[in-house]
Amino acid sequence: MSQKSQNNWIKTHLRFLTSSKKIICVNLRNPRILRSLPLVFALLLSGLHLHGNSYSTLRNDTLVIGNNVIERTFIWNNGNLITHSLTDKANNQCWINQTGTPDLVVSKDIPVAEQASYTTRQVNETMIHPAYLEVTVSYRLDSLYIKRIYKVYDNTPAIACHTWLKGITNSVFGGRATNLADMKNIEFAEDMQSRQVNAILDQLNFGGNHWHVKAVEFYDVTDWNNNLVFEQHVIPYRRNNYRGNLLFAHNAENENGFFFLKEAPSSSVQLAWSGHDFTAGFGHIAVTGLGINENDIKPDEWTNTYSCVTGVYSGSELASFTALRSYQKNIRKLLPGRDEMVMMNTWGDRSQDSKVNEQFSLIEVEQAARLGVTHFQIDDGWQVGKSPNSALAKGSFNNVWDNPGYWKPDPVKYPNGLHPIVQRGNQLGVEICLWFNPSVQNDYADWQKDAQALIDLYNEYGIRTFKIDGLGIPTKQSEVNLRKLFDKVIEETNCHVVFNLDATAGRRGGFHLFTEYGNIFLENRYTDWGNYYPYHTLRNLWQLSRYIPAEKLQIEFLNKWRNSEKYGNELFAPANYSFEYLFATTMAGQPLAWFEGSGLPEEAFTIHKTIAGYKEIQHDFHQGVILPIGEEPSGKSWTGFQSLHEGRGYFIFYRENHPESIYPVKTWLPGGTRIQCTPLLGNGTPFIQTAGRDGTLEIEISHINEYAMYKYEIITP
Repeated sequence: MSQKSQNNWIKTHLRFLTSSKKIICVNLRNPRILRSLPLVFALLLSGLHLHGNSYSTLRNDTLVIGNNVIERTFIWNNGNLITHSLTDKANNQCWINQTGTPDLVVSKDIPVAEQASYTTRQVNETMIHPAYLEVTVSYRLDSLYIKRIYKVYDNTPAIACHTWLKGITNSVFGGRATNLADMKNIEFAEDMQSRQVNAILDQLNFGGNHWHVKAVEFYDVTDWNNNLVFEQHVIPYRRNNYRGNLLFAHNAENENGFFFLKEAPSSSVQLAWSGHDFTAGFGHIAVTGLGINENDIKPDEWTNTYSCVTGVYSGSELASFTALRSYQKNIRKLLPGRDEMVMMNTWGDRSQDSKVNEQFSLIEVEQAARLGVTHFQIDDGWQVGKSPNSALAKGSFNNVWDNPGYWKPDPVKYPNGLHPIVQRGNQLGVEICLWFNPSVQNDYADWQKDAQALIDLYNEYGIRTFKIDGLGIPTKQSEVNLRKLFDKVIEETNCHVVFNLDATAGRRGGFHLFTEYGNIFLENRYTDWGNYYPYHTLRNLWQLSRYIPAEKLQIEFLNKWRNSEKYGNELFAPANYSFEYLFATTMAGQPLAWFEGSGLPEEAFTIHKTIAGYKEIQHDFHQGVILPIGEEPSGKSWTGFQSLHEGRGYFIFYRENHPESIYPVKTWLPGGTRIQCTPLLGNGTPFIQTAGRDGTLEIEISHINEYAMYKYEIITP
């Protein structure tokens, strides 16, 4: 059936039964529907806006937004939407919302909405994102104007909502959470009613007493934090508060579930944070915290809150991760010629800017090429201006633009500009990249000048990958101006620029804000200070990869021969691992060679063959859903990663300092799945095996601190 005929069939034969306050979900088991259409749910007879398999319609008092796998329906309520139902079409699950209040709550008193409008538009595919359907609902509450923009990608079981406000409000958003110990004891039904009012970004109440909830909190500021993921598992009871960017809720009665993703910095770094991100009580779950306070709202200019994504899944934990990842991979395309990289940045050897000049850079490009590195990044020191981290002068980031040449190549260090470095890099197949620190004063008031400096570097030298460091986002205006900076650079360079967003210190975007602009520079670790341990870095990547695409994270490996005396006889000292193994711990992410190539011994360059082999499969590996397998890295575990494709995939197994050479490793394969594994890198041998009951495979690696990377194909599911 053609797409046109299919759409006509939908309009002619499928119905959504509506009344003033009621919607009846269509039976998804109808064999005609399942046989004839990739769409397995009804669309409205009129007012249909269809893009790919994403659609929206407003008819009478009912707004519908969805695609072939998810649908959310709302009571129109003059634009102040109230969710009526959420449907997981792939699993024939339709939940009916039991809350009669609007999804978005910005004040205790809810006036009647006025001036409501509804528009849709098809947003075309770009080099940043695939095509999607955009649905905009606008309305007014007294003197406060509200705009909610929903994004729906084809084949994705999640719908994103971006909220914008302008006008005037007397409401006070947020405020610190009430301590439950200060609440009255419960003796009467009315005692259960909380009088606390917090702004709510979104909420769903499906009732029931058997919801199981997992809230996931993230920490960046990795110069100080080395434990980055915390999970809290609860069975909701009375309404309580939880922290995190992610909340998964599944019903123990049928294992169907949904998730909320709060697209915001890490909890403790968020703006106008009330001390929590979610409330949950029995079947009622809400996303709290707008990321703005009442003073951030302007009379004549839209201000965005943090965004919220709602997704659906059914069954296993794997289903929840796959649903989430389906959405995350749409935020920014991973293009092999732009986003894939094996980068070298010399800052890891702690010379800071003392060596940075033309001659040093040319030598480092040569060494990068010998290693097989694809990107060489010149960190702080290439520019005229001196930063506070300079080893040569006590610099500053204050009033940067008092010196119009601050972001020009230093004419003493680079008398020919960066042209010789770029030219040699082009000859050797190594892309030249730079470090950059936006001008922080006055909430990035000079964002246009900063953006133009980056655009000029792109236009003159073709440099398109910039490490963005030194950020601080203490106010909403600073966040707004940073986004303007990034957007201008992306637009003016035709989407070619990649930002490596440093997450090591300060109030920054964390793991869920600004992710459309590039990848995340995760951590600084140094052998000079004795704080680089390979299993620590592997553990951070392993834990994060459950909830964040591993391919979005730059993961470092260091020169293991430097400062070995500072580790003494430590079992987990870097010197006790092969250089190839250190590189292998980064392969699930974007590998970062955090050292000076000229400081390596000759034996280090033997990993060129491994890096070359990795680059051949890097993009295909990253295209899959990458999840951790085995045990959490501890220095003594069997651990690893699995990249899941349809009917095939990849494994990376690591045998840390574990006594057993053959070990059962739990994977994401369904029990009974028979696979054929072909070794690609490391120390593996071919095998055919049937996964055990919980997806375990018996893996053999002969020596401690070794790895094996495989490509697998499913023979029988």
